[in-house]
Amino acid sequence: MADIARKKVVLGVTGGIAAYKAADLVRELLRNGIEVQVVMTEAARGLVAPATFQALSGKPVFTDMWDARAADNMAHIELSRGKDAIVVAPATAGFIAKLANGLADDLLSSLCLARECPLILAPAMNRQMWDNPATRRNIDQLLRDGAAILGPASGDQACGEVGMGRMLEAREIAEAVTTFLAPKSLRGARVLITAGPTFEAIDAVRGITNQSSGKMGYAAARAALEAGARVILISGPTSLAAPAGVQRVDVVSARDMFNAVKKHVVNADIFISVAAVADYHVVNPSRQKIKKTASRLKLDLAPNPDILAWVASRPRPPFCVGFAAESEHLHRYAEAKRRSKKLPLLAANLAPQAIGSDDNELTLFDDQGAHKLPRALKEVIARQLVAHIAKLYGTKKTRKL
Repeated sequence: MADIARKKVVLGVTGGIAAYKAADLVRELLRNGIEVQVVMTEAARGLVAPATFQALSGKPVFTDMWDARAADNMAHIELSRGKDAIVVAPATAGFIAKLANGLADDLLSSLCLARECPLILAPAMNRQMWDNPATRRNIDQLLRDGAAILGPASGDQACGEVGMGRMLEAREIAEAVTTFLAPKSLRGARVLITAGPTFEAIDAVRGITNQSSGKMGYAAARAALEAGARVILISGPTSLAAPAGVQRVDVVSARDMFNAVKKHVVNADIFISVAAVADYHVVNPSRQKIKKTASRLKLDLAPNPDILAWVASRPRPPFCVGFAAESEHLHRYAEAKRRSKKLPLLAANLAPQAIGSDDNELTLFDDQGAHKLPRALKEVIARQLVAHIAKLYGTKKTRKL
């Protein structure tokens, strides 16, 4: 475990049935050397007694905005001062909605609004609540505001249903928080990422593209930023907002993306090729809209440059990470692609399961073999991917010395 001595967090516990897991989370955080101050909502008190958390953390539990034990009776200010993070687990749909809209009507929500430290949320709710568009908007807003989201996972729920919305296990949350608070694994590294689809014009209004949403690439950019890297994100057409602190370069076609990569790769230490780049472009696209007729329309297609292969074949290439979306024979095709392009790492998945979705599962292929990352939110998968990249990149740098 990384050295995070003397780190301190506020653990916020809200009124979801997963509140019982927060007791184990206290123990796991303490085991990792993190000091824990528990703050509970009134709803959480109806599920787990404050005395449980006091016994586990060794500190009094706060629930009241006007608790006289805090300096100047301002618990909503004082409790987060000097802390390294506020962790809310479970974070219910209602509490997430509060934070997304800046509401502060109890001690925990006021702490989150008045904080000077990072905010980490572990959502927990019924699958339909998680899938509700309002919750998705709220999560997106919190991500744009800089909050870190851990989970949720898919599995059995207290209501008897099965699906996304289950809170991560205490050990998983503790590991993520420990990593978040640990020294930055990519501090100072310059990371170049491509994301999203490309659009190859047929005429003035039509084009060839694909179903890539860009979510995985944007999640990778956020994870690299969290790991301390300086990140440039070259993005094809997408409606996603780039994480604050990431330099975004917008492109349209594969050739636009190639030109942008050639410009920025010169200073890159790590290149992560997540974009779903079109394999072909129309040789002579029409400047005007092609009118529909009864005749067949034939397009003359030419191959686009292989951006990743070009970067990997440079005299002194950055550490290159490729992505492969396959429809069958995942291991065979992915490993063949990695070897043909001489990549130290390739992440692969089955395309129909991941395109456009918020969650994903990846298998990482490197010289040591295959490493599966189980299905989770793309933000979670991206952090695991970046941690693996940092490990391999650090080994590569050490060998050069």
